[in-house]
Amino acid sequence: MNSWHEYLKENGAELVDSYVSNFGNEKMELATALSGHILCDLSHLGLLEVQGQDAYDFLQGQLTNDIKQLNGTNSQYTGYCNPKGRLLAFFLAFSHHDHIHLQLNGMLTESILSRLKMYILRSKVSIVDKSKDIVCFGLSGINAFEYLKGIFKNVPDVPYEIKSLEEATIIRLLGAVPRYLVFTPQNNAIAIWEKLNPFFSPAGKTCWDYLEIMAGIPDIEPSTKEEFVPQMLNLDTLGAINFKKGCYTGQEIVARTHYLGKVKRKTLQGNIKSTDQPKAGDDVYLDISNEVAGKIVRSSSSPESGYEALVEVRIEAVEAGKITWQGYPFKFREFSE
Repeated sequence: MNSWHEYLKENGAELVDSYVSNFGNEKMELATALSGHILCDLSHLGLLEVQGQDAYDFLQGQLTNDIKQLNGTNSQYTGYCNPKGRLLAFFLAFSHHDHIHLQLNGMLTESILSRLKMYILRSKVSIVDKSKDIVCFGLSGINAFEYLKGIFKNVPDVPYEIKSLEEATIIRLLGAVPRYLVFTPQNNAIAIWEKLNPFFSPAGKTCWDYLEIMAGIPDIEPSTKEEFVPQMLNLDTLGAINFKKGCYTGQEIVARTHYLGKVKRKTLQGNIKSTDQPKAGDDVYLDISNEVAGKIVRSSSSPESGYEALVEVRIEAVEAGKITWQGYPFKFREFSE
């Protein structure tokens, strides 16, 4: 356990597999996520750093979005596909000084790092795992911008915008309620956390998962790796695919799906009143025929009741009847913008 995690544990965090599950009362934390201000340690996410003379050209040939649009003031979502156009990972990408950062599901960090390195060949590129060196916080709340302005001299006020400061990098995320990521070296983490703590209530991974789901942000983890074409997870509507950037791994399949109008599946946000939590990769069914209609993308406990989930599903199945998991029906809704 590193010093940062030791500090969190001393301050009430319950750690599971090196990430913060909760701070002692998950139900109360979820209620705060719904209507208050929360502060989450995001140790469950990985962070890759890509740098070198050819870094931009290298990533341009690997990822679905236009990496060359990153200029140090903006961020973007992007996908990483296999040659068949199936997603291997989903990133939040941003540039900082002379390098590019790719944030992803922490369970994929090692395998994605190894795969990307395989394709460097003679390119002047280095890729390293910075997950343990850089701490990331997630913050949410209606007054988050004002609270952050009282601590940092510059704070982004529109989604995807970045402000790089001496002590931290701050990114504004999508969401009906303001959400932010704060990145800082581990030796700064305790000081920044303590400045934020009076304004935000500490919360665990479940709360952040809930907020991501409500904003319609998908995820790829080991159980869903190579299951989805980007459009199945709404990466096109998230602006995570650039159809004009040129070739990248899997581009032919992704472009064909777009230009031939063959998107027959999409991801919906829904609540389910089940007794158990759906898991990523689980099948969902059309109730009238009991045939497989799609898969769970990600899920979390709900602050109201049951569980919230992103569900990848055939459009025709949704139009035909109820979509169920273990016999429980989903109630789908529009994403919070």
